[in-house]
Amino acid sequence: MMRLVLLLSALLLAPSSAMAGLSEAEPRPIPCPASVGKGVRCVSGQDANGAWYIAAIPPNWNRRLIVHAHGGPRTGAPEASDPLEDLDRFSVMVRHGYAWIGSTYRRGGYGVRMAAEDTDNSRAIFWSLYGRPERTLLHGQSWGGNVAAKAAELYIGDAVAGWNYDGVLITNGIVSGGTRAYGFRADLRAVYQYYCADHPSPDEPAYPLWQGLPLDSRMTRAELRRRIETCTGVNLAPERRTPEQAARLRDILAVTGVAEAQLVSHMTWATFLFQDLVQLRLDGKNPFDNSATVYSGSADDAALNAGVARFKADPEGVALLAHDADLTGRIERPVLTLHALHDPTVSFGVEALYAGTVAAAGRSGLLVQAATDEAEHSKLSDAGYMTALDALEGWIDRGVAPDPAGFQTRCQAFWKSLGPCLFVRSDQR
Repeated sequence: MMRLVLLLSALLLAPSSAMAGLSEAEPRPIPCPASVGKGVRCVSGQDANGAWYIAAIPPNWNRRLIVHAHGGPRTGAPEASDPLEDLDRFSVMVRHGYAWIGSTYRRGGYGVRMAAEDTDNSRAIFWSLYGRPERTLLHGQSWGGNVAAKAAELYIGDAVAGWNYDGVLITNGIVSGGTRAYGFRADLRAVYQYYCADHPSPDEPAYPLWQGLPLDSRMTRAELRRRIETCTGVNLAPERRTPEQAARLRDILAVTGVAEAQLVSHMTWATFLFQDLVQLRLDGKNPFDNSATVYSGSADDAALNAGVARFKADPEGVALLAHDADLTGRIERPVLTLHALHDPTVSFGVEALYAGTVAAAGRSGLLVQAATDEAEHSKLSDAGYMTALDALEGWIDRGVAPDPAGFQTRCQAFWKSLGPCLFVRSDQR
């Protein structure tokens, strides 16, 4: 196990040679997105590991700081302007008085512990530049929810020296942990290949599907999309698909549970993210297993299960991924999660998995989970974000966990001008 930990540290945490030795640079002023409102100061800088950050300080700063962990993971090299997209998406927080800082992380690709460290580094940078705020809140969305949950476990601080984070807000987060997050995409690769046989195609070198792609592959996202569309007609109106395309698409979606609108995006993750995750971060070891999976829902389940590609996980691959991205549930400060019931990218079911992890650690009293009747992943209603943030603040102030059953009423009373209030009571889910 010690060898695994050392290997993981080398694979997931070490900066690239291009970033090694960088010293923290003085931030420079940059234009803010118009969405944050007038009078906001925005600065950009780079930390000692090479991660870029952008901070925003509103003129009516309420002495609260939001430290944001972005989703993805983004597989390209980070650029200084990348956090502007996140700042724009969550600009409602800045418009309501919160300062905000977000990091690109030091490199693209997978690495939850790396991203958690870089996220906490951005907090430390903000504190060093502007002083310690009255309250610091950690926020993560999507894969950033996994990052934020990990950062809360590793960098929360303590009651004696002081808490680095007073509370945590996770929205549409991958809170199941890494080893339980991506298996459905491995299934998708296997099922897709059974029906389409074009990824890889017969004239290309074969490789295990769990690898995503060979390291030297030149496949582009556009080419992957072309193949999927050719096989399934997913880009066409139903009446324009051939009977063969319609049958393949119907079976792929029925067996995997993937929505038609997300087929290309999930296949893209199962190709390029898997290539990065397995080949570069897990030393080529397979964390996925469908050796005993029984697929159902197709026109001929017997033929599918007899012919689909099978693969068995490497225990070291699973252990490496678990060390990096699984969660212990040992939370120390209030954590509030908000998740769309019909999230097409990260299933709402991960919330039950996280609740179980936290319960096993004996920390259920520090977790509140809320749901909204939305079918979006990357951006929820601003009214929902502010209601959840307001509830988290009240929890910290009063020491009493909020009841999500009251979120809809509170949203309509205070935040409905920002967008629809779509909270769903737990007994209505």
